Amino acid sequence: MAFINFVTQIQFDFGAIQLLKQECERVGITRPLVVTDAGVREAGVLQKCLDALPGVPVAVFDQTPSNPTEAAVRAAVQQYRAHRADGLIAVGGGSSIDCAKGVAIAATHEGPLTHYATIEGGSPRISAAVAPVIAVPTTSGTGSEVARGAILIVDDGRKLGFHAWHLVPKAAICDPELTLGLPPRLTAATGMDAIAHCMEAFMAPAINPPADGIALDGLERGWHHIERATRDGSDREARFNLMSTSMEGAMAFQKGLGCVHSLSHSLGGVDPRLHHGTLNALFLPAVVRFNAEAESVKRERRLERMAQAMGLASAGDIPAAIRDMNARIGLPQGLAELGVTPALFPKVIDGALADHCHKSNPRLASREDYEAMLAASL
Repeated sequence: MAFINFVTQIQFDFGAIQLLKQECERVGITRPLVVTDAGVREAGVLQKCLDALPGVPVAVFDQTPSNPTEAAVRAAVQQYRAHRADGLIAVGGGSSIDCAKGVAIAATHEGPLTHYATIEGGSPRISAAVAPVIAVPTTSGTGSEVARGAILIVDDGRKLGFHAWHLVPKAAICDPELTLGLPPRLTAATGMDAIAHCMEAFMAPAINPPADGIALDGLERGWHHIERATRDGSDREARFNLMSTSMEGAMAFQKGLGCVHSLSHSLGGVDPRLHHGTLNALFLPAVVRFNAEAESVKRERRLERMAQAMGLASAGDIPAAIRDMNARIGLPQGLAELGVTPALFPKVIDGALADHCHKSNPRLASREDYEAMLAASL
């Protein structure tokens, strides 16, 4: 049985940040805690958001780490309660938005975060009591502003997913102007994250024709604009299209993701210094080759349709085209450049097999399959 649900309200265009106070009023947030990170504050983007909230009593938590942790969530919850906040505004990339979602759970639900993790059977425990979240993305990557999930490193070191329709932000303010001037390496890594979402969601076997169409449109926009955005941080057309890719990828991945994310979630938990989008970019070629043998992918010509959106001559060109794109936009050519060694493979594979994205890949991967993908990505 197919389940299709697109539920959030999105304000999308240059200058959309000016609607932030209006969206707070619509949602019913009168005393927000803004969850962000030090980089967003230093770049002046946080101030643009605060300027859009005249007269609103605001507190700011700006200590979100690059991979959000349960410890950061606890610290933000303390500030949420001290401020007597009644909602959250997440300003930043996926880390800040996911951290805010963690706060939305922890501030309103009893017990440790692990109790609500997807692989612990926690999704049904996340209730409508969650604090409302408004998301303001400042990168074009995770699409967490329109997604029902969050990825957090819990106290025992695992990088876990938390998924519930109650976690979808009540509003998303997608203003491409907030991404102008984003550094090239971050533009490249977050852009490939969004492209990976579109590709994995399109290959996922669940039935969701609207999501398939959205994923292909997002892939086409992202593939043809990521290099421009990386080379020229002020290219408004490229920034607009990359933000569209990010949003569309997350709208589509309610279908599920796959081995790219199983591996990157696991490796990111083993070494939290590694950027999630960069890992996705490196794993994509090997996973696309692995998925080429999946019955649903072959029957529905999934790779051929992706190749067409990317402007490639054939499906077989996709893995090499991704590697070439990674090189052109300045991303590493393999995991070894990031300090990853085969000694880490057993632990990474353990995590990948347990990850919530593992079973939604179009072809179920074995331990040996994951080892081959890791070796090919090294």
